[in-house]
Amino acid sequence: MISAAIVGGTGYTGIELIRLLSAHPEVSIDLLTSRSEAGIRADEIFPSLRGISDIVFSDLGQDTLAALQKCDVVFFATPHGVAMQQAEALTEAGVKVIDLAADFRLQSLVEFEKWYNQTHACPELLKSAVYGLPEINRDKLANAMVVGNPGCYPTTAILGLKPIISLQNNKSERLIESRIIIDAKSGVSGAGRQASLALNYAETTDNFKAYGVTGHRHLPEIEQGVEQLLASQFSQRIRFLPHLVPMIRGMLSSIHLELTEAGTAIDWQHEFETNYASEAFIDVLPAGSYPDTRSVRASNRLRIGIYQNNERRELTVLVVQDNLVKGAAGQAVQNLNVMFGFDEKLGLNAAPIVP
Repeated sequence: MISAAIVGGTGYTGIELIRLLSAHPEVSIDLLTSRSEAGIRADEIFPSLRGISDIVFSDLGQDTLAALQKCDVVFFATPHGVAMQQAEALTEAGVKVIDLAADFRLQSLVEFEKWYNQTHACPELLKSAVYGLPEINRDKLANAMVVGNPGCYPTTAILGLKPIISLQNNKSERLIESRIIIDAKSGVSGAGRQASLALNYAETTDNFKAYGVTGHRHLPEIEQGVEQLLASQFSQRIRFLPHLVPMIRGMLSSIHLELTEAGTAIDWQHEFETNYASEAFIDVLPAGSYPDTRSVRASNRLRIGIYQNNERRELTVLVVQDNLVKGAAGQAVQNLNVMFGFDEKLGLNAAPIVP
């Protein structure tokens, strides 16, 4: 049985981790921390956990830090900048670290400092951190000590582009023009569980707005995914624009690409189906079918729909996921399964919730 700890268990990703790990047959949650809720049972704050977990929140003091070093894996469901303060001590004690924030996502220190306004605390450890997309980095994850769980938007963008970039690399010719437009929408839970005027009910209900119009910190993560993870042989200009929609869970990214003449000769529906045929959590819908967010709610599944128009040389890739599961906590559990040699689907087989 794997001994797990969750640092920062009062946010939405924290509660998702508790929900998922409580049903995992090979994991025991032995430590749960929160400075604000120390001494309180988790099911007092989240009644959904009654009868599922009786764990009590601990403060993140010296005694707790010593206890973390006795675990097999520590999940950080904390704000950016927390995990990197503890990761070195934990890995030196042989503890694996899965960070759901951004501390170990970007390999460029310049980009990290630019977008997150802080100096990285352990740049040497960052070099060995593995970006946690199992569908691409499965082999590296198997031996990883530190995993940077991807952002929710980059998960949809990188996996939505993977079959295209991979085939383009194999053919060594452009199949798509250099301009990629990613028009993405997320439910309100993606902003976290904090008191904010911009996120209260009266502000978000019956409202739909773009944000990060002049730049968003997930853009360099997407660019890194295309350039390094997918090893694109061609330069790509990516325009990424996120939107907030009045729903709790769910994310839909529409990826718009212009095909070259060579690109129109490809059956992209077939390419996506072939590329993801063996992936348990990626579902490529049949031609003419397009995904909606409800079809993945509360699950670790990511669904993709393809529309190809050769007359206009257009390719549209529609990607949906639950931003709190495949976009965060579920992917973290999927990474754990790979890191510890478990069946990748363990603890993640729950069907989506409808309605």
